[in-house]
Amino acid sequence: MTDSIIFDVDGTLWDSTEIVARAWTEVLAAKTSLNLTITPGLLKSVFGRTLPDIASILFSDETPDRQLELIDLCCEHEHELLRKYGAPLYPAWSQVFEILSGRYPLFLVSNCEAGYIETFLECTGFGCYIKDHLCPGDTGNAKADNILEIIRRHDLKSPAYVGDTAGDYRAVKEAGPQIPFVFASYGFGEVENPDYIIHSPLDLTNLF
Repeated sequence: MTDSIIFDVDGTLWDSTEIVARAWTEVLAAKTSLNLTITPGLLKSVFGRTLPDIASILFSDETPDRQLELIDLCCEHEHELLRKYGAPLYPAWSQVFEILSGRYPLFLVSNCEAGYIETFLECTGFGCYIKDHLCPGDTGNAKADNILEIIRRHDLKSPAYVGDTAGDYRAVKEAGPQIPFVFASYGFGEVENPDYIIHSPLDLTNLF
């Protein structure tokens, strides 16, 4: 029986790609000579990967050190714009979190930079529902290891994970083949043979 739920953020809880694309494009225009416009579609194709991987894809002509420098600048500006404008949540998450938090402890584990989850919680007011959160920017570790750390910290026995990409699925199964993966089909990616599928956040209230 499930005793806790861990969530991805981008593509699962909200879609920040429009504001992030704007922020990253502004940084590239101001700080580089790259002729590159970042679009929401481009971001959706790479979200779910670690930031160094995203940087190596988007800024492939730059040196590895410069790639990391640029992605850090992009993320810094993205936080500024997200705090100013926010990003659209998928429908009904306020209701879903209120219901589920009365049944289970809830956690976030995402492949993002340090400060991003805090920005998400600040923008949404969902901090009251979330017991803990981790990301590679906090730990330097991959998603599977961060899932395991949340499990260890809180002595979770039967967590489930909700995500929207094949990368999420692989990380969950690396962390523990027995951990159910709930595929948010409305998100950014495709997943073959998930344990469960939801077509809207409200579906979770019946699943759990």
